[in-house]
This record gives sequence, structure tokens and C-alpha cells, in this order.
Amino acid sequence: MANEIDKQNWNVPEPTLRRLPWYLAFVKLLKLRGESHVSSTQIAKEISVDSSKVAKDLSFVNIAGKTRVGYDINTLIDVLDEFLGFTTSHKAFLFGVGSLGAALLRDSGLTQYGLEIVAGFDVRPELANTFINGIPVYHISELGTKQKLHQATIGVLTVPVNRAQDVTNVAIANEIKAIWNFTPFRIQVPPTVVVQNTSMYAHLAVMFNRLNAVEKIEDKI
Repeated sequence: MANEIDKQNWNVPEPTLRRLPWYLAFVKLLKLRGESHVSSTQIAKEISVDSSKVAKDLSFVNIAGKTRVGYDINTLIDVLDEFLGFTTSHKAFLFGVGSLGAALLRDSGLTQYGLEIVAGFDVRPELANTFINGIPVYHISELGTKQKLHQATIGVLTVPVNRAQDVTNVAIANEIKAIWNFTPFRIQVPPTVVVQNTSMYAHLAVMFNRLNAVEKIEDKI
């Protein structure tokens, strides 16, 4: 089952992968409400997308709904959780224990989605051998030793922008295979390393731009 899902993931468009967790969150809420089935129309209405798009997205995860009944919620949750990789624990190192990095170390909810941050790393000596939310923080010079112990595959990057590429290079040299990049810098990696950019500043710019547009419309009314 896992190998089959891995092969499917290569063919899934990125917009679909971005929407599937929203579907999962909604159907989990329905389960808490005691619902047993959900239609693509219900999901579409909640997520504000076209129902045909929901049906197409769910076709990638190899689950079929029943006419006039919809999808079995328990089955849909199980399939989406496994397809999205949330049922497998992925060990990660966090690089840069500043305000954002420390907040992520305190976010116990990440483990529910398969991400286990097992250690944090920073260049500041005063942070070495401390703990945040039970997670140890080490000096970056200890990365090689700790990697032999934990064999982490994911790096969470929350360093200052001027350090992003250097730390990325060090992480990759120590067998990190994927980078979750929270910096606004577009790091360069080999084709065998996966990068997911999550720039809060970019999303903030979009929000400000749209807010400004709305305010201009209101001024004209």
C-alpha cells in the first residue's frame, strides 16, 4: 500500500496536494460531529472550490464515493492521512532557534502530522545543551555527531536570511534529504533534495495587497 501511494504522489499536481489537507481537516471535523458520509459538494462548499475539482483531487488518492451517499468519512480520513504521509513519523532537525524556530519546537501538533523534530541547532553558544519543550538544542558544530544518532531526513530552516544557503549546504552534507524553508531566501539544492518554501512574508505581502485593494473599493463606495 505504501509503495503504491508513493508512486501515485509523483503524479499529483502541487495545487491538489495543497488542497488535500484542507479536505482532511474538514472531514475530521465532520467525524467529531458524528457524521458518517460526506459529498464532494459539501467539501467544495466548505473549502470554497468547485465540486468537480474536489472529485478530481480525490481521484488521485484512489477512493471512490457512492452516488447520493458520498464518501465514507472514516475511510476517507484513513486514506488521506496515509497518502499525505501523516501516518509515518519523519525525523527532523531544526536550524536556527530564534523566535520562529523556538515556536516551532514548542508546537507539539506537528507530531500529529508525522513531523518529529528531534533536535534544534544554533550558532549561539548560550543555547547549546538547553531544552525547548523537551527537545534538545545543540551547537551547529555537533550536527554530524547527532545525525549519526538520529538519522534525520528533514531540515526545518528558520535561520537569518544571510545564513540560509550556508546552513542548507551543511545540512545536505550531513544527509538531510528535504528542507522546509521558512526563510524568504530561495535556497539552491541538488535535484535529489526536496525543498518546500513557506515564506510568511510572501503571504503577508499578498494579504496586504488584497487588503489595500478592498480599502480602495470601499473608498469609492
